[in-house]
This record gives sequence, C-alpha cells and structure tokens, in this order.
Amino acid sequence: MANNTLFNLSGKTAVVTGSSRGIGKAIAVRLADYGAKVMVSSRKIDACNLVVEEINGFGGEAHACECNISSKEALQNLADVSIEILGKIDILVLNAASNPYYGPLKDIPDEAFDKIMNNNVKSNLWMANMVLPHMETLGSGRVIVISSIAGITGSPVLGAYSISKTADLGLVRSLATEWGPKNITVNALCPGLIKTDFARALWEDPKTLSKIEANAPLRRIGMPDEVAGAAVLLASESGAFITGQKIVMDGGVTITS
Repeated sequence: MANNTLFNLSGKTAVVTGSSRGIGKAIAVRLADYGAKVMVSSRKIDACNLVVEEINGFGGEAHACECNISSKEALQNLADVSIEILGKIDILVLNAASNPYYGPLKDIPDEAFDKIMNNNVKSNLWMANMVLPHMETLGSGRVIVISSIAGITGSPVLGAYSISKTADLGLVRSLATEWGPKNITVNALCPGLIKTDFARALWEDPKTLSKIEANAPLRRIGMPDEVAGAAVLLASESGAFITGQKIVMDGGVTITS
C-alpha cells in the first residue's frame, strides 16, 4: 500500500458514485490503494461487489451500496449508509453521470435533456448538500466532481452533455466559495476521451479515434487510471490548497483545438 506522506489517505474515508466501472472504479481503487476506506456505489450492486472484492484482495477496505443517482432518496441512503459503515465521509467523488442522447441540440427530446441535467448536475448538488454539512462537523473535507473537457469546449453532437458538464464547473466554483471557510475544498476533473464503456461509441469509431489521436499532442486517448491520479492529488494533503479549480487530463487536445 502506498505510504508517501503527501499522498497518504490512511484514516480517510471516501464515497465514489458510479464506481463499478471506468473512471469511477479507477478512482475508488486508487483511493483505497493510498489508504482510504471506500464506499463503492452504482445502480448495479453485483458490479459494485466485484470492485469491493478487488480492493479487499490487495489489502484495502471497501464496501458497496446500490444507488441510482436520479433518486434523491437513494442518494440520501448512500450518504447515511456510508456514514454508518465508514464512520464518516472525508472525501466525496461525484462521478456518476448519463448521456442518453447523441446528436444536435435542435433535435433533443425534452425528456433526454432533463435526464442529462438532472443526473449530471442536480444529483451532484443533492449529494453535496447531504454530505457537506457532515464534513463541516469533521472540520475538513474534499469534494471532487468529474466534469469533462465537454464542459470547456463545444460539440455538435454532445451539446446537452456539454451544457451539463459546464454547469458542473459553475457548481464547483460556487460550492468552493461557500464551503471554503469550513476548510472544505471542491474541485473538478475534466477528462478528455478515456477508454471506458461510457465513451465506447467514440473510441470504437475508427474515424473519431484517429481524428482525436491526430489532434492530441500525446497522440493517444487516456486510460481511467490517468484520471485517478489527479483524484488522489485532490483528496490528499498535496491538494490542500487547491479549491474551485478544474484539472484537465486530455492528452493536450484542448490546447491544440
């Protein structure tokens, strides 16, 4: 288990939404690797249990709680169960999101737009409001919202998703301002194209993949663990003076656009 003092999370606890696969799983695994006790959460409890087994298998400590982020009651249950089992919540990673529509904004159904905004923005606010007062009682806390480079660029086919991820950046800045006096940091991570199931439609399309790779200074897309490292930074003492910020990991795509 990693023991570098600056990145040591021993004695800390973390809740990660949408952590049964992809970026969320990578973050949960790395937080546990650096010493945190982790609550793994997603809509599919069997998938969560597999992550728990993986973490416990290398000597970490993890637990699972089923949660559909579209339900305020389910989020409250996740917060309550996490505090009950872990004893406290030091780190909250808001990773779960959805994108049921791929196409121009002029054709998006109201139902799809509402689902994207509710799951990607409102649910983050709900969960933050449930956990931040608890963090205040602890005297400190770390909140990490997984946004996207879609939140800082435009897209002809991911417009609603882009709007939601832009809104998440505003949410981060506002929460950081509101809770900073309580010694709580709030930051965002903005991944580019990462090789996950969530983004499979993009990286499995040869034309899309080759275009992104050609435009990226690193000439490749990212892996989930390359997002997890930044999460460890923000969750640990190394990131204690960082708040209200966004960290971009995109292979350099946004600097060459």
